[in-house]
Amino acid sequence: MYEEFYGLKEKPFTIQPDPDFLFFGRRHSMAYSMLEYGIESRAGFSVICGEIGCGKTTLVRHLLNNIGSDVKVGIVYNTHQKVDDLLGWIMLAFEQPYAGMSEIELFDAFQKFLISSYVAGQRVVLIVDEAQNLSPGALESLRMLSNINADKDQLLQVILVGQPELRELLRRPDLQQFMQRVAVDFFIPALQPFEVAKYIQHRLSVAGCEKPLFTARAIELIAEESKGVPRSINILCDMAMVYGFSSGEEKIGAEVVVELLKDRAKFGVLA
Repeated sequence: MYEEFYGLKEKPFTIQPDPDFLFFGRRHSMAYSMLEYGIESRAGFSVICGEIGCGKTTLVRHLLNNIGSDVKVGIVYNTHQKVDDLLGWIMLAFEQPYAGMSEIELFDAFQKFLISSYVAGQRVVLIVDEAQNLSPGALESLRMLSNINADKDQLLQVILVGQPELRELLRRPDLQQFMQRVAVDFFIPALQPFEVAKYIQHRLSVAGCEKPLFTARAIELIAEESKGVPRSINILCDMAMVYGFSSGEEKIGAEVVVELLKDRAKFGVLA
């Protein structure tokens, strides 16, 4: 809609996770380094937490784009409190047969899959997204799967990605044994106000606009309203550009953002 007007090759502030737009702020860089370290050091469990919209999924996508060919990755997305057949979902994630198998048969098949992958020189990494939805029982099942070893080598590595509730879940006294298996953990906070300006300019640059498009005051307002959460920043910047385009504004100033915020407060469905 506004891409041509602002000299962009694509929309810079989509809310879909896109590794091409990944902004490596200080904390995001550290989180990614921890993920890489967990993979390379063969950590049994790695845990990455952060608020909704902080960029966890984008980090994982970037990791997948840069992971070695010697690593088999399976991702479980469908996590919820009533997941009774977690092992079945794990088998599905690795494209292994699972239909009609009993728990014992599933475990045996998965163990053989891990061993055959190990013999072939391949590591197996399971990523569980929205892991805060897992029950303590499901986490205990993951801990038991991590006991499948070959000599000193860990055959299964697990990365748990979730919202802040995951951190609270893992602190439960009955999950102490599980927590002792976590070798890498990191919490991604919101962007600091000074990082928001860099974040906005980074996404504009990736989309083809090198010159500053938002004034300093406009960015301050966006940082304050979004509380530094990347997804919220994207939504506000995208709408501000729609407002700016509609008014023929070549630069997004504070008045555009103020108008947007007033309209959201007065007419927004979620206000």
